[in-house]
Amino acid sequence: MTDIEIARQIKLKHINDIASQLGIDSDKLLHFGKHKAKLPLDLIDEEKVKKSNLVLVTAMSPTPAGEGKTTVSIGLSQGLNRIGKKTCVVLREPSLGPVFGIKGGATGGGYSQVLPMEDINLHFTGDIHAVERAHNLLAALIDNNLQSKKRSLNLDPRQIYFKRVMDMNDRSLRKIVVGMGGTGNGIPRETGFDITVASEVMAILCLSNSIKDLKQRLGNIFIGYTMDQQPVYARDLKAQGAMAALLKDALQPNLVQTLEGYPAIIHGGPFANIAQGTNTVIATKTGLSLADWVVTEAGFGSDLGAEKFMDIKCQSSGLAPRIIVLVATIRAIKYHGGCDLKDIKEENLEALEKGFVNLEKHIENASLYGLPAVVAINQFATDTEAELNLLQDLCAGKGAKACVANVWGKGGEGAENLARVVVETVESSGGQFKPLYSWSQPMKEKIETIATKVYGAAKVEYAPQAQLQLRRISKLGLDGAAVCIAKTQKSLSDDPDVIGRPSGFTIHVRDIEIAAGANFVVPITGDMMRMPGLPEVPSSEAIDIDDDGNISGLF
Repeated sequence: MTDIEIARQIKLKHINDIASQLGIDSDKLLHFGKHKAKLPLDLIDEEKVKKSNLVLVTAMSPTPAGEGKTTVSIGLSQGLNRIGKKTCVVLREPSLGPVFGIKGGATGGGYSQVLPMEDINLHFTGDIHAVERAHNLLAALIDNNLQSKKRSLNLDPRQIYFKRVMDMNDRSLRKIVVGMGGTGNGIPRETGFDITVASEVMAILCLSNSIKDLKQRLGNIFIGYTMDQQPVYARDLKAQGAMAALLKDALQPNLVQTLEGYPAIIHGGPFANIAQGTNTVIATKTGLSLADWVVTEAGFGSDLGAEKFMDIKCQSSGLAPRIIVLVATIRAIKYHGGCDLKDIKEENLEALEKGFVNLEKHIENASLYGLPAVVAINQFATDTEAELNLLQDLCAGKGAKACVANVWGKGGEGAENLARVVVETVESSGGQFKPLYSWSQPMKEKIETIATKVYGAAKVEYAPQAQLQLRRISKLGLDGAAVCIAKTQKSLSDDPDVIGRPSGFTIHVRDIEIAAGANFVVPITGDMMRMPGLPEVPSSEAIDIDDDGNISGLF
């Protein structure tokens, strides 16, 4: 059966029943029908947050074969509940771009899904729409001020860096010209679109602790410069109040359920290759306030989502994971060992051993943060016993316990052994989290620390535009901001075609975007785009709805 067919067979519990598992009275819920609800911010208990166990799930470098990080996260949370640990999984919201593009949805798969999967993968509770509207309100206010004769801030249309956003992959919008058609239609200028989940407003939503914090961060969004080179912020347009009003409900995390009827919180949706790639601080703290164990994921591999989780989210919020679970698959490791995709299902011990170097680097990355790593081998039917045994031996040689997890086929039952190993590791040797760098370090030093230690690069080169931006960052007083590097997820390097574990390579920073409200800067490496395009055959072609309202083709 397909994921959507499996999901449709499940009789969902009422959301009040899910809330009761976490000790939440139904009167505190903002209901979105019978199976979705928003949670109030006053559920957060900072003392309980400190005592609960945070499990961070990340992965090796992604491949076209797929690794199943979200599926493992959900399966592990179900497994922990099955062995008697009060657990909640906390995930990101899917973006419509990948849903209709190439990657598909982000609700897990098989018997390790969050439900209702159709709702979650589509409009859900409207959070991403609210981010898009708040972001584009500011963009409209900027152009309105350019047009104004009486209230002009004297903005330089050549130096406005705030773009528009849309939650859809549309490469034709990367660079556009607005204000055409005469004097009544605005001031002509070059601008563009990013995808909504890469919006600074999304980053702010994910990092804010309260409405007050949200408003302050929104006001700090850097727009550009005046004609006399003075910096302009969203607060100069008095935009933060209206933007926050649009985000009022979006700030509250969403409660849903796993396929086995356990609690799941889903909130925030940034990509880890072009943004910070983690769910909201509020969602994570809510989970930790209500459960003893929280399983959360960071997008893509340890070099992207996990690095940003620990160096941005944790340093910003005071959160500290106890353990890292690294998701790996036999076929992905063989791919990194040079095995062709068409042969990926065939036993190949040589390619497995050769490709292990990629997973090896991700295991080493966990130790950079003082955390133990457990490898979750996401099992596929084509994996052979010899391959599974070899991978476990290779992991053991690097000091990492590896557990086979059949979470797609067996759900929580298939993750029970993994769950026990995670609990044992945390209780016996749960690490002492430490960030890789301090925000107070010089900006170039922070960038180069990530590149050399996490990616394994030899050096970093900065294009002239990036060097100019470094000078601007210093003049704006943002040297103490965090670093959120935009880099391909397909490689440890900035070249998507370089697999395995490259060495001696250079990271090329072509530009640096400023996200003052989020309090980080975004060095853009290689050919990364913050507005993806659709593939030749987009996933949307397989999605349909029948006369009874049943959706098909989602995965």
